[in-house]
Amino acid sequence: MASPLDFEEQEQLDQIKYFWKKYGSVITWSLIVVLGAFASWNFYQYWQRNQATQAAVMYDEVDRAVMAADTARIDRVFTDMKTKFSSTTYAQQAGLLVAKQYYEAGQVEAAKAALSWVADKSSDPGYQAIAKLRLAGILAGTKAFEEALLQLSGSFPSHFEALVADRKGDILMLQDKKAEAIVAYEKAYQSFDSRTDYRRLVEVKLNALGVNPIAENSVETGTKPAVQISVSEGQK
Repeated sequence: MASPLDFEEQEQLDQIKYFWKKYGSVITWSLIVVLGAFASWNFYQYWQRNQATQAAVMYDEVDRAVMAADTARIDRVFTDMKTKFSSTTYAQQAGLLVAKQYYEAGQVEAAKAALSWVADKSSDPGYQAIAKLRLAGILAGTKAFEEALLQLSGSFPSHFEALVADRKGDILMLQDKKAEAIVAYEKAYQSFDSRTDYRRLVEVKLNALGVNPIAENSVETGTKPAVQISVSEGQK
């Protein structure tokens, strides 16, 4: 004889069957999607680690080729690295490294190409900024001034703004645009931290153009410039 408990259990089973019949397909596909996404994420993480490991090995090979000044080997390994590991920071570091070697070896076009690749392909704003600054310097050296200034246009990370302004000043001076160069140097001077040695170099450039940034800064802030007294003067 069936008990009330048996009927209750049967009712619960019927409800479960009904629920699964109605929503089972949705639940199954949802689980497949979630588990598939989880598996894909794990695979991507594994792939990223594997890419980074291989790129690090290849970067070491690039470094050895640069140390040996083996141009043919540098060309081969760097090309291979760009093809296989272009998204890694090691590839961008390698680009900056080989560009320096190319330039020192007198291969200006190869240096420009390597720096242009880093500037265009790097996902790191810092590496992009370094590449653009160096490329602007090389272009200025070949008198491609407008092209050099174009490399310094656009946005840069805030901690590169002073260097960019200084480089612009240098290029404008090469074009004999002294007034514009002063504006660029003044921006660089204001942007550099007062404790930075590079700021002193910018000050020297401004002094050579007849500008005293220390005095100007004192006027803006309402303070008096410090009076420097030599040892002999102090004894009078």
